[in-house]
Amino acid sequence: MRDSDEVPYIVIDRDSGGGVGSFLLGAMVGAGLALLFAPKTGEETQEELKEQAKKLRELAEERVRDAQKQLEGRLDEARDGVAARYDEVRDAVQAGRSAAVEARTELEDRLERSKSAYRAGVSAARETVGAGAEEAVD
Repeated sequence: MRDSDEVPYIVIDRDSGGGVGSFLLGAMVGAGLALLFAPKTGEETQEELKEQAKKLRELAEERVRDAQKQLEGRLDEARDGVAARYDEVRDAVQAGRSAAVEARTELEDRLERSKSAYRAGVSAARETVGAGAEEAVD
């Protein structure tokens, strides 16, 4: 036969959803007990709480100011970067315009020289044809 100690047993474990409520209840009970057993009076405790709240507020304000300074610094860097890029693009566009004007001027000069050479060739041809016609008539 079996002993009663050898009888299997079952353990049921419930998941209560994270235990946040239990934590808050424990924190409130602990805070209450701390106030009851504190060696200070209510006024002293209130004054200390006010001081701690003031320090916390000052710390929060300081951190906000620091974050604001960092953000302003990054914005300044971004503005400087954008301004530099703008200047580079503006200079490149100006250089492109100058190159286009120069190329157009050079092209117009070449075209004018070609027209002059064409006219000179036509004129020389006419003179040659005219001189040959005069020789044929003589």
